[in-house]
Amino acid sequence: MEKNKRLANGIEMPRLGLGVWRVEEVDATNSVRWAIENDYHLIDTASVYKNEKGVGEGIRQSGVEREELFVTTKLWNADQGYDSTHQAFNESLKRLGLDYVDLYLIHWPVAGKFSDSWRAMEEIYESGRAKAIGVSNFQQHHIEELMNAAKIKPMVNQIELHPTLTQVDLRTYLASEGIAVEAWSPLGQGKILQNPTLVEIGKSHKKSAAQVIIRWHLQSDIIVIPKSVHEERIKENINVFDFELSVEEMEKINRLNINERLGADPDNFDF
Repeated sequence: MEKNKRLANGIEMPRLGLGVWRVEEVDATNSVRWAIENDYHLIDTASVYKNEKGVGEGIRQSGVEREELFVTTKLWNADQGYDSTHQAFNESLKRLGLDYVDLYLIHWPVAGKFSDSWRAMEEIYESGRAKAIGVSNFQQHHIEELMNAAKIKPMVNQIELHPTLTQVDLRTYLASEGIAVEAWSPLGQGKILQNPTLVEIGKSHKKSAAQVIIRWHLQSDIIVIPKSVHEERIKENINVFDFELSVEEMEKINRLNINERLGADPDNFDF
């Protein structure tokens, strides 16, 4: 399997990376450094995570050239709007200690604001300070509304996605529009790691349930960013390129879907 996915604008994005949601600043530094030392190239953070400084420090401590990494951050809801998006982006860059990010996302589809935010993001993209731009938690109708005025189509949509929330209809739409799918909470926040189906499949490959889930994402053409603050787990999560799930195993995992959201509904959130 290719370790990178080519986005609509030609940029190569790693298919597997490290997420740092709900990770404290100091832990983010360690996790990012460990991840990069173990051949991760994609790091995903957000301004609302309050750990961009820690992420940037982890990047610097790794000693790896900036060009070898793919760094994502996100625009928070309270910062949406044209002028405030520009300001929030500049502040994120400053906290990260970087000259550019590889991907900048609108974190949630705040009604009445995300189109103005996108106009600013298009300018940020055209300036070269974000190599790609996209959205997060957008449903099909949000993207269609965005495209009524947009010049540039989102290159990525990062959504809650795991074996008990497979979002097949949305993924089908995104594929038809050339928008890459990226999963947050890809391991179902750990709640499905004891699922008998996943454990059984893992045993047959001498892999953990987490590794099976990550491999399922990859074989489903989903970019995946599992979180961990433990070095051994970080190593384990990327050790998924030496086995392959069969068609039957993929179907078994697909059948685990119960449309179960662990996070907020993009059509009904209040933050």
